[in-house]
Amino acid sequence: MELLSVNIARPLHAPSYTDSPGALTGIDKRPADGLIDVASPGPKGTAGSAFAQDTIGDKRHHGGDDQAVYAYAREDLDAWGLELGRELDNGSFGENLTTRGLDVNGALVGERWQIGERVVLEASSARIPCRTFASWLDERGWVKRFTERAAPGAYLRVIEPGVISGGDEIRVVHRPDHEVTVAFLFRALTQQPELLPRVLAAGDALHPEARRNALRRTES
Repeated sequence: MELLSVNIARPLHAPSYTDSPGALTGIDKRPADGLIDVASPGPKGTAGSAFAQDTIGDKRHHGGDDQAVYAYAREDLDAWGLELGRELDNGSFGENLTTRGLDVNGALVGERWQIGERVVLEASSARIPCRTFASWLDERGWVKRFTERAAPGAYLRVIEPGVISGGDEIRVVHRPDHEVTVAFLFRALTQQPELLPRVLAAGDALHPEARRNALRRTES
């Protein structure tokens, strides 16, 4: 399992029809050279990415400790590229980490990955598609298509800070004992809300917003 690239944003202004018109967006991410520092950024709403060089435009919906890093598998990019009929470079989906040989969507919430010698990240949630993502890909019905595929990629929090670079080995160092994968959580949050009570099995590792959604569903 390998980290192919660490991708850093080239800031852009979001189009008028997106979720944050005119604001800076970090959707355009490009592979970065050399060692990249990784650290917990701070609370959502005020903090950005785990990478100081990166850009988070919409801090209301992105960034913060529980969404510090976004990872997507090269295998899933390749599958989408075949379907869309175009090449998708590393970073094309706005992911910070492009991986190979790692089942990102099958990662359990609370699963921990060691990257390189020191950095440890923990899966916390799934990426929910937005209009900024749709405008960036410029594909008809993109949000619906992405949702139906249920291969969202994983948000991760930083457990152990340090430095990483493309080519680093990835090792799964902890895998919890429950059923809540990133893909399972995504389906619960989008098309199958009846699954929401079951995501509570992920315990404290569950993203706080997903926990609130699950508790509301359980109480109702």
